[in-house]
Amino acid sequence: MYIYYALGLLALLLVIGFTIYLITARSYESSDTVATSYDEWTQDGILEFYWGEHIHLGHYGSPPHSKDFLTAKSDFVHEMVKWGGLDKLPAKTTVLDVGCGIGGSSRILAKDYGFEVTGITISPKQVQRATELTPEQVSAKFQVDDALALSFPDNSFDVVWSIEAGPHMADKAKYAAEMMRVLKPGGLLVVADWNQRDDRVVPLNFWEKPVMRQLLDQWSHPAFSSIEGFSELIAETGLVAGEVTTADWTQETLPSWVDSIWQGIVRPKGLIKFGFSGFLKSLREVPTILLMRLGFGAGLCRFGMFSAVKSN
Repeated sequence: MYIYYALGLLALLLVIGFTIYLITARSYESSDTVATSYDEWTQDGILEFYWGEHIHLGHYGSPPHSKDFLTAKSDFVHEMVKWGGLDKLPAKTTVLDVGCGIGGSSRILAKDYGFEVTGITISPKQVQRATELTPEQVSAKFQVDDALALSFPDNSFDVVWSIEAGPHMADKAKYAAEMMRVLKPGGLLVVADWNQRDDRVVPLNFWEKPVMRQLLDQWSHPAFSSIEGFSELIAETGLVAGEVTTADWTQETLPSWVDSIWQGIVRPKGLIKFGFSGFLKSLREVPTILLMRLGFGAGLCRFGMFSAVKSN
């Protein structure tokens, strides 16, 4: 008997969440809408409470296995460091973290690897929170900046690093060009991003088109690139020595989507902390997260890794 009540309550909550989801889209209009969205997500503290200091997916191993959600996120940073070869770089290496969020990756790069990190985001609230979370002795600083028009001169950093910022960039070619521009000759670009399947090879079908439209409109994304397409844009900057290296980490990161929803169940203190309005805000994200799981699980979306060395 009780299971039917529980299932009925779950169905009701999903209907409420889906209704909120449909009437409160955060469609991309300009970089200002991205900044506003992240300001709101940062200011209310809900995203940080459930996702921790890393506002990106986790790495669950190859093949993936069960892992604590927050641990998987910090593990992702270390796996990306190894994949990109940053673990072979000396202390004091200068790193630009593009789309730094509230500084989780920047702090790991500074504390665990001794790098001197500058994190940028388009959200003033994220800069404020990242600064609050970073001890004075940690060599990581943060500032508001636009990844499509970086304020740094050419040849400024040994490494340019970015996790899941690309989907918010309206001009993917400019995004690639700016990151390569501020790299020193011989410097290393390492990027992790949400991507879609290369629709030049296999066009999106009848159900994939509306799903992709929702994935874009709900979280202020102008477009996803494909792994193949973005690697071509990096190469087309004319600043790459050799070839762009890519990898697909879809399977390694896939459990993150369901785990992020599970956080709302295993951490009920959030309901007390943020109240009913916070609960509704959290519930509003569930349909998008489920669609993300569908997209990545069905081959519509892919998790791409990119690495390139700047030519001398």
